[in-house]
Amino acid sequence: MSSSLKSATHRLPQFSIAIFTAPIRRSNPRNCSTSSSALQTLISIDKPVQHNPFYEFLPETQNPNNVVTLVCSSLKQKDRILWDYLQEQGLFRHFTSHELSRILLRCQSDSSATLTFFNWARNHLNLEPDARSLCVMVHILVWSKNYKQAMKILLELVQLNENGNGSKKLDVYESLQMCTNECNWDPVVFDMLIKAYLRKEMVEESFRAFEKTVKLGFVPSIFTVNCLLNGLSKMDYVEKCWEIYEEMRRIELHPNTCTFNILTHISCKELDVDKVNEFLERMEEEGFEPDIVTYNMLIDSYCKKSKLKDAVYLYNIMCKRSVVPDLLTHTSLINGLCKSGSMREAHRFFHVMVHRGLKPDAVSYNTLIHGYCKEGMMKEAKYVLFDMIGNGVFPDDFTCWQLLKGYQKLNRMISVMNLVLELTRFGVMISRDIYCYLILALCKDNRPFAAKSLLDQMSQNGYLPSDEVCNELIDSLCRGKFLKDALELKLDMVSKGLKPSLIAYRAIIGGLCGLSRSMEALLLMKEMVESGLPLEIDVCRDLMNGLCNERNIVAAESLLSLYAKEFQIFDAECYNAAVRVLSEEGDPSRLIEFQKKMAKLGFAPNSLTCKYVIDGMWKAVGMQRRGLLAE
Repeated sequence: MSSSLKSATHRLPQFSIAIFTAPIRRSNPRNCSTSSSALQTLISIDKPVQHNPFYEFLPETQNPNNVVTLVCSSLKQKDRILWDYLQEQGLFRHFTSHELSRILLRCQSDSSATLTFFNWARNHLNLEPDARSLCVMVHILVWSKNYKQAMKILLELVQLNENGNGSKKLDVYESLQMCTNECNWDPVVFDMLIKAYLRKEMVEESFRAFEKTVKLGFVPSIFTVNCLLNGLSKMDYVEKCWEIYEEMRRIELHPNTCTFNILTHISCKELDVDKVNEFLERMEEEGFEPDIVTYNMLIDSYCKKSKLKDAVYLYNIMCKRSVVPDLLTHTSLINGLCKSGSMREAHRFFHVMVHRGLKPDAVSYNTLIHGYCKEGMMKEAKYVLFDMIGNGVFPDDFTCWQLLKGYQKLNRMISVMNLVLELTRFGVMISRDIYCYLILALCKDNRPFAAKSLLDQMSQNGYLPSDEVCNELIDSLCRGKFLKDALELKLDMVSKGLKPSLIAYRAIIGGLCGLSRSMEALLLMKEMVESGLPLEIDVCRDLMNGLCNERNIVAAESLLSLYAKEFQIFDAECYNAAVRVLSEEGDPSRLIEFQKKMAKLGFAPNSLTCKYVIDGMWKAVGMQRRGLLAE
């Protein structure tokens, strides 16, 4: 070897990266994913890799052609340090999913080591494995019975399937199947794929995976099939459930009690009692005895279909077969009987439940209370309520609502108030919504002081009333002529940051005008407008009528001018109220002058205006005649 060649060889390691990687930068790496989804064709025709002939002059640990061999060797020797060294040397610069798959396949006997490198490549090289690499890794993990990690990667594959579209959509099942020619595998992988689809709520894909698995001659586990049946049932794919059941019989996959309970539930959803009975007979022929879950589903189904005789008959059958009815069994029966109005029978089953040593819960008590309230039997409902409290079961919102609606239906709102006070003494928390609803109901029933008392109690319990409650209460107080209380409540709500509504302002202004306090009402109108509320026509009329009734024609004229100039309100009723007062005074000149002013502002007279003017003229004539006669 010449001296110049020897010199170049010695210098090779120092500048190898700068020189020998240039051709590779211009080449396209095989199977390298350029998209975030990494959806690629699983098996493709490999293009020949461009080899730089100078690579052979490099040391072994700097030759990019040796990266697969070096990594495989390090995996066998449990040497992770070499990976970081190879990365520093730049050998992983063009590492692709193709090389990853080769490493996984060569080292598949050591699943722990291959998984370690698989994760290292993803985290340190930012490599997004393609579908083939993922499938190979899944097969390796399943073969070594590392099902937890295998399921984790399977879920990634399923996600790729979900994210893909059109021609890019990945068929995970076909991808896994194609990889079986390259590595060790276990048919349980297809069983896991069915469950992976279910975890991602891709029920239809799970069903298709089941069909393909069975077609290939593999039998899924009964646990997986039960999961699939449950998923299909939730999506109301009833026909598919029965298809699976028939397929199970064909491949001799024996169902268990869970399978039959799911299918019983599906039968009950179909609202076909004959089909339910037929299925139960088939179930017993196959040697399965219904358990408590089965009976509870059937009894609940019969009760919902108002087949109470069948439900009670089934209850008696389960007792004879030594299947002990539980709380759910009795609650379903009680609910069915309550809905049919059979309250005596419902309460009898309630006592039977207690006699059997079962402790009623809030649902059991609420079911009975709801039944009594629906029938208007409030005395009995209250008896059950106090029995409930006495047994340490506290009433919830549902309990209170049922009692409230029951008393309201009988128009016994005061009884509701007394009940609320009693419940509060027992330490039962009444919700803000119930307080608000009850206050509004009392206002509607024209019981403002009862509502106000409840509002005070609500505030004591730490609840802030709503704007609607306060405004409706103000309206109710004003309707009852309790204006002082309404004004106090308005001040109180403003201090709490609540905003009086148009309803409240209209009620108070109307009340003030009715009490000949129209000037106060005018100030309130100004406050209302400044708060951003619109000036309503009813408020305009109340103010005008109030001023006219007080014979304050100067203020009335000024108010009409304000309506016209500021709000473009030209209401004939307001105008006529002022004309009527002027006509009653019997001063034609003043009346005519007033009409001229109003006409300039835009007010137009109507037939009633003319009548008032004529009446005023006749009154003036009459007054003149009486004056002449007196002289």
